[in-house]
Amino acid sequence: MEETGVAAFARRTPTKPALVDGQRIVSFADLNRRMNQLASALRTLGIGAGDRIALALRNRVEWFEVAGAASRAGVTVVPVSWRSMHDEVAYLVEDSGSLAVFAEADATDVMAGLPAVFLGQQYEEMLDAEDGEPLAMSTDRPLIGFRYYTSGTTGRPKAIEGELPTGEELEVLRRAFMPPVTAAQPGADGIRPLGRGQTEGLEDGDEVHLLVGPAYHTAPGTFASRALQYGQTVVVMPHFDAEECLRLIERHRVTWSHMVPINFVRILKLPDAVRLHYDLSSVRRILHAAAPCPVEVKRSVMELFPTGSIYEYYGATEGLATVCPSDEWERKPGSVGRAAPGVEVRVFDDHGEPLPPGEVGTVYFSPMMRFAYASAPEKTQAAWRGEFFTAGDMGYVDGDGYLFLTDRKIDMIISGGANVYPAEVEAVLIAHPAVMDVAVFGVPDPEWGERVHAMVELGTAAGTDDLLQFCRQRLAHYKCPTTVQVVERLPRDPNGKIRKRVLRAPYWEGAPRQI
Repeated sequence: MEETGVAAFARRTPTKPALVDGQRIVSFADLNRRMNQLASALRTLGIGAGDRIALALRNRVEWFEVAGAASRAGVTVVPVSWRSMHDEVAYLVEDSGSLAVFAEADATDVMAGLPAVFLGQQYEEMLDAEDGEPLAMSTDRPLIGFRYYTSGTTGRPKAIEGELPTGEELEVLRRAFMPPVTAAQPGADGIRPLGRGQTEGLEDGDEVHLLVGPAYHTAPGTFASRALQYGQTVVVMPHFDAEECLRLIERHRVTWSHMVPINFVRILKLPDAVRLHYDLSSVRRILHAAAPCPVEVKRSVMELFPTGSIYEYYGATEGLATVCPSDEWERKPGSVGRAAPGVEVRVFDDHGEPLPPGEVGTVYFSPMMRFAYASAPEKTQAAWRGEFFTAGDMGYVDGDGYLFLTDRKIDMIISGGANVYPAEVEAVLIAHPAVMDVAVFGVPDPEWGERVHAMVELGTAAGTDDLLQFCRQRLAHYKCPTTVQVVERLPRDPNGKIRKRVLRAPYWEGAPRQI
């Protein structure tokens, strides 16, 4: 079998750094050897093709070792948040039928009673017992064989089963997010002109990827894994820190990364002297998604990074829907772009009828893979309308085919019969200099049905009356919060999504109706 991915680059560029994890640097040759050792160790443990293992590790070298080794052994990986509590991990391990769960050395209490393999001595002894030779018929395709669970923002996490995209479909993703950049062919199909500070003629192997988000989430883990498959160096951030992110970009000449809007907000809230201190000219692409990005935040981050380097997209764990390069966003501010190659986007009303351009409804798209929610046929049926799937978001498509999201359907507030989209209110509040993070949601009101409530994190002192007045100067009165609550920290998933279900629950407990 012809070697591909990490195995191929272990031969071509054996000493090149594959992973940079703080002071730890792992070459492609060493990463390949350790993947082979672990793949053999899985076989020794009786774990083979068609089986599943859970992966509950922080962002670190071992995450990629286990994921790569599992792929070579034909084993499906179930990514799990290392922050999870015992009952949460136990549910995912049992629901997925995982035969082992790879865990941090300090997670013994969380993993009590589970078939855990701990990093440290146990893990290293397991690898050392194997010779590092590749398995017969092994593969090196880490996008295959993942069983992802949705983030569970609306209840128990749902397992997504189905074939992840391969072959031509992966090339669609590659063209959408990683267009070749050359000076000789500006404007050609899929090719963008060079922007300020960008480098001409970069080959795949010259690229450097910065892993900012948690590898156990679909997009960060997928893009970092793809970078390794193209022979690129992956710089690993254990957790996001705004200044450290900029420092790593400068130090390692990072060319691309995947972020979420709250990362942008944290970077933009840095003092000018800090934010503008670092050289970001190596960046060619910053991809972002997962949550609505306020227009002013987007404009500011586009000014900070090299021209043309910010790519927005819309999708879900279940698939990709739209892509929006910087130049198109500048023509359509607030848009998440047009349908990705091979994808169709439609907007339906509550009766399943297609809506004309400009009218808000539920957004559906035709994902590149057909999937089902494991053991939940009713959820699968509710999510699909023919060949079209919805993640529960609302929005509209304009006359030029650009999608604009308004909010998640479950988050929409109906106050006195008027629809209020929290994302619009949040975009205003986050622009206040004192606000570091914000969540807006509906709470019960005996007269209006629901009223608009805001929770904010503050970086500097600000009165709630000041925040309310700030909104009233920028929004229609019915959209403005009636109350603002200052909290120390808002509960965000590591993928950037606010856990509004958790925030809403105390207000709606015992209410005559539930939203």
